[in-house]
Amino acid sequence: MRTIIFKVVAIDPNIPTPPAADWIVRAEESLRAAGHRSSAPRSAVLELIGNQECVLSAREIADELRDRGRPVGVATVYRTLEVLEAMRLVQRLDVGDGSARYEPALPGGEHHHHHLICDSCGRVTPFEDPRLERAIDDLGRRLDYAVGDHDVILRGVCPQCGRKG
Repeated sequence: MRTIIFKVVAIDPNIPTPPAADWIVRAEESLRAAGHRSSAPRSAVLELIGNQECVLSAREIADELRDRGRPVGVATVYRTLEVLEAMRLVQRLDVGDGSARYEPALPGGEHHHHHLICDSCGRVTPFEDPRLERAIDDLGRRLDYAVGDHDVILRGVCPQCGRKG
């Protein structure tokens, strides 16, 4: 998977979220089939990831679960994310400063989107662009390259930070 980084000013579009229940069931079944035992902390992490709107860090996941009265240690969250990433059940987004965020990965690329990251506040905004997808497909054909997975990360300044500066 390649990461392409551009500098732009971001606009906040409305991206539909993936079907949480389907992803949670698929993740639980995949973990069980791979020999991983079910646990309450792991189930809590799966439920939160499946229901999130976009990417979350391990710390954000642990904090959100604690706020909901379901405390799960950060180490458990990291271990769960490592397993989920290895099984291609989550997609990892490196946002800079050595931090990563995660979101559900769905088979067949449904709900595929890319991300804008604000260099000022760190806000991550998902976006879809059919013209960008066509350009990536055209580039693959032009270079005779079978493009599989891809991510586009656009870095810049979000509208709120742009108004401040």
